[in-house]
Amino acid sequence: MADLIALSTKIVDSGIANESTNRTTGELSEIAPGLAMVESFSHSVVWDSGDGLVAFDASHANTGQQVVESIRGWSSAPFHSVVYTHGHADHVGGIGAFNADAVAQGNNGLQVIGHENVAPRFKRYRYTNDWNVAINARQFGGIRGDLNSIMNDLRPASGPKLSNFIPEDTLDPTIEVSDFASMKFGDTTVEFHHARGETDDHLWSWFPEQKWLASGDFVIWNFPNAGNPQKVQRWPIEWAAALRAMIAKGPELLLPAHGLPIAGKERIARVLDEIATALEDLVRTTVQMMNDGETLNTIIHTVRVPEATLGKPYLRPLYDEPEFVVRGIWRQFGGWWDGAPSRLKPARDEEVGHEIATLAGGAEVLIRRAQDLASSGDLRLACHLADFAGWAAPDDPDIHRARAEVYEARRKSELSLMAKGIFRGASRESEAVIKAALGE
Repeated sequence: MADLIALSTKIVDSGIANESTNRTTGELSEIAPGLAMVESFSHSVVWDSGDGLVAFDASHANTGQQVVESIRGWSSAPFHSVVYTHGHADHVGGIGAFNADAVAQGNNGLQVIGHENVAPRFKRYRYTNDWNVAINARQFGGIRGDLNSIMNDLRPASGPKLSNFIPEDTLDPTIEVSDFASMKFGDTTVEFHHARGETDDHLWSWFPEQKWLASGDFVIWNFPNAGNPQKVQRWPIEWAAALRAMIAKGPELLLPAHGLPIAGKERIARVLDEIATALEDLVRTTVQMMNDGETLNTIIHTVRVPEATLGKPYLRPLYDEPEFVVRGIWRQFGGWWDGAPSRLKPARDEEVGHEIATLAGGAEVLIRRAQDLASSGDLRLACHLADFAGWAAPDDPDIHRARAEVYEARRKSELSLMAKGIFRGASRESEAVIKAALGE
């Protein structure tokens, strides 16, 4: 077992993350007597309630069995309940393995606790299944390949395939929580609090006697996932408010669904406060600029989070990033139009690219300029010109070879996984054109 508390204490107190903070080893570590965490994608926090084991999150479909096996190396007690902190696939997809274990021990009615919006989320995922598989492959495709290859690394040979974003054996909650619920497990009370943040169906759980807090994805040891460019609306104002509510409880042990557990009342309060403050500052500045009549173009190139804040081990923009959160705030309060009249009802991208290429003297001129800009470090502008060239010459392998190179340079320059994934996706688009031209 790893000493996760010692590791997190060292990292938080020093402000230096020279060791991994988001580990997916599949290993179980006991955090307190009767309380353990399996580090996976996502974690599963497991508590021996006296009435049986209560797990907070079931991990992903391709890691759920490994998580259950790790738990079984720690305790033979039957599963009593699984709590969904929210309905994202990496938190609920492994429920089939938990349910199979419960059935094998004679419990044919595993209790599943979740917010009342979880079941509607599952319906939406099934309605848009192929879209969700595609965007997640792109989102996670910027570092180690696409989502399928990442999950293949984690999946046992007999594991499920990724044709279904939400596996068919995913259970709906059997107990639905609205804004608040208090339940007894053995002699212990657990409170379930709803708040919108990364999702509209998020629960954070509070153990009043032990001062334990299971935070789900309100804490992820990265900058908050409050602006994902490919997903539905996130809620940064409510996210910050939830963190403030957690601070008010005075937690002494924080158990996130991604990243390291944190111990110590003052330490936890400081971490939660700094995350909340970062979100609050982004919202306040963005909304003020909207009220002042500024365009999205001006706002996204103006609003910044201080580098010292982004350097904190639990606020690094390695997954989502502030610029995307700003766009999410605009979408929440201002709709989808960015304020540029030409983009309200735009021409086709292909038409714009062809016209600009004609004015410039050809797609070759545009792509050479894109390459020059990329070489000089102006990758934002380089990508615009690379797209214009690619749209103007959709079947030209030389144009698309250069476009792929520009986007690969862009991918390597970015910090956040989301940006890396999207820019790698652009490279793959051009690589497909090259392969088609070569008859591959």
